[in-house]
Amino acid sequence: MDHIILEQSNDTGRIILNKPEKFNSFHRQMALDLQECLKICSENPEVRVILLSGSGKAFSAGQDLQEISGENPPGFDTILAEHFNPIIQWIRSIEKPIVAAVNGVAAGAGANIALACDIVVAKKSASFIQAFSKIGLVPDSGGTYFLPRLIGLPRATAMMMLGERINAETAEQMGMIYRSFPDDVFGEEVDKLLQTLAKMPTRALGLTKRALNRSLGNDLNTQLAIEEELQILAGQTADYQEGVNAFMEKRPPVFRGE
Repeated sequence: MDHIILEQSNDTGRIILNKPEKFNSFHRQMALDLQECLKICSENPEVRVILLSGSGKAFSAGQDLQEISGENPPGFDTILAEHFNPIIQWIRSIEKPIVAAVNGVAAGAGANIALACDIVVAKKSASFIQAFSKIGLVPDSGGTYFLPRLIGLPRATAMMMLGERINAETAEQMGMIYRSFPDDVFGEEVDKLLQTLAKMPTRALGLTKRALNRSLGNDLNTQLAIEEELQILAGQTADYQEGVNAFMEKRPPVFRGE
């Protein structure tokens, strides 16, 4: 994989977008490689939390425009159906927490890939741009689905139509991301977050993610039934028994992700 770094350490699968000379913008092979990395992390039982971040000054600038302006460029049907939509589907379907650590600008599809993750943190110097309107396009990669749900329709509409740059602190204040951290402690804070999640009951976190995914289109009664169904599954896990035992014995639980 020429433009993706995949590493595993301390129960964490670390996926780093690595095309810094082009602000980690995606061409076809890079998008396919990211899908493969997500699949590997999904299937590896030793990976209990997944990190997605970028190298250099950017998280990702989205689609590499050189690819779509050259000879025999892929059509948008190919770019979305084969490149970006599967990435979003992998992110939402993997029943493990996925942390987007936004280290710099996240623009276009790059911004929406980050926002599809479970927990999004960013450097104070980072920014988010719904850049599609700047080149006469419509937001994709789940942007029109997730962003209105995160910050409300009026703000999402303005961001998408105006294409304004939103800094990390503003993104945190409006509820678009979880936290922003000063640049000099960003790596340390991300590692703390990953270590915390890696020690959590992974199956329960995955079932929580499943419940949240299904809540986006359900009424209350349907969602109550899903919560009941998933709670029964969670109650059958070894981590649930460990959590109860630890509570009764007044000690910290030692979850195994099972």
